[in-house]
Amino acid sequence: MRYITGIDSFPGEKPTAVTLGKFDGLHRGHQKLIRRMGEYASDACETVVCAFDMHRESLMTNRERREHLEGKADWLLECPFTKELREMEAEAFIEQVLIGKLHAAHIVVGTDFTFGHGKRGDAAMLRAYADRYGYTLDVIEKERYNGTVISSTYIKDALAQGDVELAGTLLGYPYALTGTVRHGRQLGRTLGFPTMNIEPEKKKILPRYGVYACRVKIDGTWYNAVGNAGIKPTVSDRRRRLLEVYVYGYEGNAYGKEVTARFCGFERPEMKFGSVEELKEHVMRDMAYGEQFFRDHPSGSERHKSMAKIRRQ
Repeated sequence: MRYITGIDSFPGEKPTAVTLGKFDGLHRGHQKLIRRMGEYASDACETVVCAFDMHRESLMTNRERREHLEGKADWLLECPFTKELREMEAEAFIEQVLIGKLHAAHIVVGTDFTFGHGKRGDAAMLRAYADRYGYTLDVIEKERYNGTVISSTYIKDALAQGDVELAGTLLGYPYALTGTVRHGRQLGRTLGFPTMNIEPEKKKILPRYGVYACRVKIDGTWYNAVGNAGIKPTVSDRRRRLLEVYVYGYEGNAYGKEVTARFCGFERPEMKFGSVEELKEHVMRDMAYGEQFFRDHPSGSERHKSMAKIRRQ
């Protein structure tokens, strides 16, 4: 897959199948669009995911989106939502962008897709202009879970409640973050349980501040872990967002390494304790929670099987 930023940078010359949207999280609804787009892939037709960047806190970084789309599209076009795009009339967007720059022969969108100045363009307009500009249009119905439309907002609400299992079900894969292990105060080491401080990208949403069972990938190997997502109010007043994890069975030095953490289960909200001794007491309980969680969910295997089943549906 080739990755570029900005519509004006698109160098393709072949006819394309294009799907457009924010694609924040690439959840199960987004996956329906991408699968349909992929049905048009051929030697004569390239597939393009056009993802609009709205500059807000998001479920997924640009890098994570690239990794999730690898092998599913010929092109990923990250498109900043510029003033020019915001003010472009809807028909001009069809003529100049979809046809003139992306060479769209097939367009795949969701039922609520809008475009152009004042959001005057929609799926009905795309259908009305299809014959004039010579493209086919697929309008894909929303994916639902228990009767509720799956959306990035729904997933963000689940994460705000700490319900990472529901978030994973809606996404079709476990919610995760990738970051670099940073040096901290090394308080955990002095208390007998050395931890890693993983710093996420600024735009990446953390779930509800609290303690989670996690799976952490270090140097290509997955480990069970328990971690606190938040600002560590007992020992810090810097309000620096971190995921601090204790990794079961890991004895190496991870400082400076890039690691990935998947959120598997929520135990409790983040709390400010009255003393380091009280903190230590609760951390010991957290570690016991993590051990029990992974006895009940060995290596996350059952969770991964359920995600794979969802993706096939």
